[in-house]
Amino acid sequence: MNNYENNISIKSWAEEDRPREKLSSQGRRVLTDAELMAILIGSGSRNETAVELSKRILHHYDNDLNKLGKASINDLSNFKGIGEAKAISIIAALEIGRRRNDSESKLPDTVGSSKDAYNIMRRHMVDLIHEEFWVLLTGRSQKVLGKELISKGGLSEVLVDIKIIFSMALQHQASNIFLIHNHPSGSLKPSQQDINLTKRITDAGKLLDIKILDHIIITDTGFFSFADEGVI
Repeated sequence: MNNYENNISIKSWAEEDRPREKLSSQGRRVLTDAELMAILIGSGSRNETAVELSKRILHHYDNDLNKLGKASINDLSNFKGIGEAKAISIIAALEIGRRRNDSESKLPDTVGSSKDAYNIMRRHMVDLIHEEFWVLLTGRSQKVLGKELISKGGLSEVLVDIKIIFSMALQHQASNIFLIHNHPSGSLKPSQQDINLTKRITDAGKLLDIKILDHIIITDTGFFSFADEGVI
């Protein structure tokens, strides 16, 4: 049996059920999440339309696009009818939506508060299932000079080489550093390890006259600032 017989193209559906035509004639807002996803994946199987397949995937993620946004290529490919190419299309579309959301308000080019740092770094840190540690580097006028990924870790910890942090700072000729890492667990409470690491980096910065202005923990729903809470 060939692919044509196995897959049901959207073109073969009744016209009123075709999400592409529906979007064209009625506008994007009338489409459900499942119909929008069906346009991305293009076809279902002999026993399931693309919309039905999309509904099944969304149901698995509690019809929550934020949860779907955390899915990996392997996660999506586990659904019957979704191969690697379709999984990549879904992930790419969700990333475009995420970037559009971030670009709707212009990101600051100077950092005057923990909220500024959070807004700059948020899109790099949300929807991750592992920890990442970044630095946001600024000059004396708090102008952003760069942002660098220092290391990636597991679900609950990440190893940080302090030498790499200050190597990056010196490369950018930075005067100040904002430490940034995420908690995939959703907890905004710093661990004792987080606190100890911050102190070690702060002490090392004093030797180089580079100030650690803040350490920010980011989750999908908010952030915790060491500076705002008087921890640093």
